[in-house]
Amino acid sequence: MAAETIIDLQKVSVYQNNILILANVNFEIQKGEFVYLVGSTGSGKSSLLKTLYADLPLIDGSAVVAGYDLKNIKRKDVPYLRRKLGIVFQDFQLLSDRSINENLLFVMKATGWKDKSAMQDKLQDILTKTGLSTKGFKMPNQLSGGEQQRVGIARALINDPEIILADEPTGNLDPATSEGIVQLLKEISSSGRAVLMATHDYALFKRFPSRTIRCETGNVFEGVQGSN
Repeated sequence: MAAETIIDLQKVSVYQNNILILANVNFEIQKGEFVYLVGSTGSGKSSLLKTLYADLPLIDGSAVVAGYDLKNIKRKDVPYLRRKLGIVFQDFQLLSDRSINENLLFVMKATGWKDKSAMQDKLQDILTKTGLSTKGFKMPNQLSGGEQQRVGIARALINDPEIILADEPTGNLDPATSEGIVQLLKEISSSGRAVLMATHDYALFKRFPSRTIRCETGNVFEGVQGSN
């Protein structure tokens, strides 16, 4: 089966507050591919991800993400782009005043789900896939950090996105828990979704080698496959 490009960046410059963060960014990611985005803190990883989900405007170059041209995307179309993306954050960003089920149902309602039966079916399916089938009635503060991050991944999967963008998803987790999160993200990519995971945890690429894109000194390079 021919590879299908789902992210395509050509000669992109990434700016934050009118300051050039990354210059001449060129890479493609295919459907079903798992890719690390690596670099030290402050190297531009988060700014690059924000460009991909249209939180930062594309000023220079061309970028097509999940079929959307980021150079010419209209503001009204940004929510539709984001429904094709699942975004996972380092700090979980769960609503602390409601259960895990209610956190996920809140996202469904906000993104247009109406059928209560379909919502319950999806909820159980997503919790099972992320290893949380018995945790739905718990509050976020009753879960471990790893479980909370699994909820973050479950939330990202609700609308069957074509791409998962994970920004330091293991940054607040211990090494053993981090490995479980990477294994889950790898399983997600094997189901046909592209996964781009920003991290500076070099132990993870040694344990789970994969294609690597590196942010360094204001540029982006194809890295070595987790071997150095």
